[in-house]
Amino acid sequence: MQHRRLRNVLGAAALGALMVTSLAVPRAFAQAVDETPDPFAMVGDLVVARPIGLVMTAVGAAAFVVSLPFTAMAGHVSESAETLVLGPAETTFVRCLGCRNTGYSYKDKELRDARKNRE
Repeated sequence: MQHRRLRNVLGAAALGALMVTSLAVPRAFAQAVDETPDPFAMVGDLVVARPIGLVMTAVGAAAFVVSLPFTAMAGHVSESAETLVLGPAETTFVRCLGCRNTGYSYKDKELRDARKNRE
């Protein structure tokens, strides 16, 4: 029984360390802009980064809800929401597959407009 509890605690600690590390890594590579990722970067992003980002968004949302009474009393709800929910959600959902920077590139729209103008 104690081994199972110890294993659960160690697993939770490892997951926490992985989440903290994954928060630090994108910021360290934020200077290198690569808007034309190779297929390996796309697959790695799809298989590794997006699921971790989804978990971080869900855990951050839960932490935000738990901390909401305290942050509301302190007057820092927007900062808490930005850090715990919006930041991970933006990194997960508002980024092209394999890209390092968040935001829209509008490449698909530009290609559609170019095709429409040719016709």
